[in-house]
Amino acid sequence: MRIAVISDTHDRLPSGLPARLRGATEIWHLGDVCLPGTLVPLEELGVPVRVVRGNCDWSGQWPETLTLERGGARFHLVHIPPWRGPKDVAALLHGHTHVPRDETDPLGVRWLNPGCIAHAHRGAPPSFAWLNFGDNGGWTWSLERL
Repeated sequence: MRIAVISDTHDRLPSGLPARLRGATEIWHLGDVCLPGTLVPLEELGVPVRVVRGNCDWSGQWPETLTLERGGARFHLVHIPPWRGPKDVAALLHGHTHVPRDETDPLGVRWLNPGCIAHAHRGAPPSFAWLNFGDNGGWTWSLERL
């Protein structure tokens, strides 16, 4: 299983991005899609696209958070990172800052941000990430620059 994780498209998908996401079993978008039509090229890949609402998403069609279990691990998806994450998850995935993140808190929860597709900040290049799941359990996070 291979999940593509993107965030903060702000109405912009790089033209080559859908091709780079081929082979994903799912796509998780961590908010700030803006116009829902932005997702059409991703939906045309024929895999589930899970989306959480960001602070720039005015449509109420997406939830504010999602907690999903994949490969025996629980993942909490949200746009704006909370002060504290849930205790019962392996990782909290968020967007909003436009800067990639991979940190583990004192409770053992991994805080992950794929960066931003369109408007990276603080010198970070545009990026997205992959959650890769092994056949024998376990998962890895890898950042991919555009």
